[in-house]
Amino acid sequence: MATIYQVSELAGVSLATVSRVVNKNARVSDKTKAKVVDAMEQLGYRPNSIAQSLASNRSNSVGLLVSELHGPFFGAMMSGIENEFRAAGKHTIIASGHSDENTEKESVEFLIKRNCDALILHAEALSDEYLLHLSKKDTPLIIINRLVKGLEDRCICLDNEEGGYLATKSLIERGHKHFAYISGPLWKSDAQDRLLGHNRALAEAKLLQDPDLIYEGNFQQDGGRLGIEALAAKQVPFTAVVCGNDEMASGVMTMSRELGIDVPGKLSVIGFDNIIYAEYLYPKLTTVEYPVQLMGQMAAKLVLSETYKIKQPRLTNYFTPKLIVRDSCQNPN
Repeated sequence: MATIYQVSELAGVSLATVSRVVNKNARVSDKTKAKVVDAMEQLGYRPNSIAQSLASNRSNSVGLLVSELHGPFFGAMMSGIENEFRAAGKHTIIASGHSDENTEKESVEFLIKRNCDALILHAEALSDEYLLHLSKKDTPLIIINRLVKGLEDRCICLDNEEGGYLATKSLIERGHKHFAYISGPLWKSDAQDRLLGHNRALAEAKLLQDPDLIYEGNFQQDGGRLGIEALAAKQVPFTAVVCGNDEMASGVMTMSRELGIDVPGKLSVIGFDNIIYAEYLYPKLTTVEYPVQLMGQMAAKLVLSETYKIKQPRLTNYFTPKLIVRDSCQNPN
């Protein structure tokens, strides 16, 4: 197996120069870099990543905690983050927390033990106190989709309350007065905030939400299916259903067809997230855009800027939702 000493001898440069090329240090001319790379290729030399890590005190890897590994929402988030790091020569180590406090803690500890240079956390069950304590340790962190008091500059988040408000306001402006609401799990802050926004829009229009027409779902398609089935069985009239996310909205539309309810003729449906398949549903889903891929990219850019000192343009922590109007909503009959 070729060694760094052989590369140094063949290229006619010092060991320090070879090390700079291996670690992608900018203080090497293109001509010298080409000589070192050519020598490495001739000898079949492969840098030892563990030795590199010890020498530079960097693993060039970032830990990412997400709630789930499946689904279009987390797929877009992971893609945005991984693409940014790969372009910068960094790697992503991913662990899932499954919205469970103990599992999230175990995953965080796993990532720290892997010597990650920084952490990006989509943590739903970990307490603010735990995250504040974690932020004081050696591994820097970025929190995504959550605002933790005292860590505002570490958080990448969306105004979920405003998004919930926009969704319901758009239906009120169409003339709807009787609403059903299918929320995500209400122990989650984003689900709470979206419901708060819904209620703000109703209060502004001097309308009331019938508590019998609120169903707590699970942010998954079956939550929407079960939700609209349960709400329809109450036989309390409503002309629109506001869903806490697009996956539940797609479940609502599927089950509505099975129940013989025309969408949007008899029932308007609105979602939240604008996931990749929202515009391919039938009818095309009106929703609130959650720019999760951009937010993932921004989280990665913050790590690159603050941990690796790689200058990044246009950094921001706070994102504003916007309404995406398609075909699943119309004026009530």
